[in-house]
Amino acid sequence: MDIFSALRSDHEKQRLLMKVLVETTGDSASRRDFFIDLKFQLKQHSIAEERYFYMPLMKLDATIELARHAIAEHHDIDKIIAQLETTDMDSPVWLKTMKALQNKVLHHITEEEREFFQQAGKNLSAKQKVDLATQYRAEMAH
Repeated sequence: MDIFSALRSDHEKQRLLMKVLVETTGDSASRRDFFIDLKFQLKQHSIAEERYFYMPLMKLDATIELARHAIAEHHDIDKIIAQLETTDMDSPVWLKTMKALQNKVLHHITEEEREFFQQAGKNLSAKQKVDLATQYRAEMAH
């Protein structure tokens, strides 16, 4: 498995969690459980991705701007999650904010998969791609 497959696999989990989450209603047990799961997934993914995908790309002139942009988007996502944590789940604002989070995350992962992966693929060796995947998966298992 290379780093791109590892990241795509987690992106799929995130897409599914967000899809289910925006279909929940009110302050229900399922909404709470899915949100806790999504927050955990996004936080773990963000940390591991920055460490084992973006940091190596920061060292290369050809990919430093892409990496910086992606890390900035991670911070934007964190801010929306913080808003959700302080908003009552029964409030219509919560669902509106959740949809904003979904849009931001979908934009981010689509951009990664369509643009960043191609650039990274040109700049990382086959061995690096496999090694980074191994390190990424180990981090995600914690």
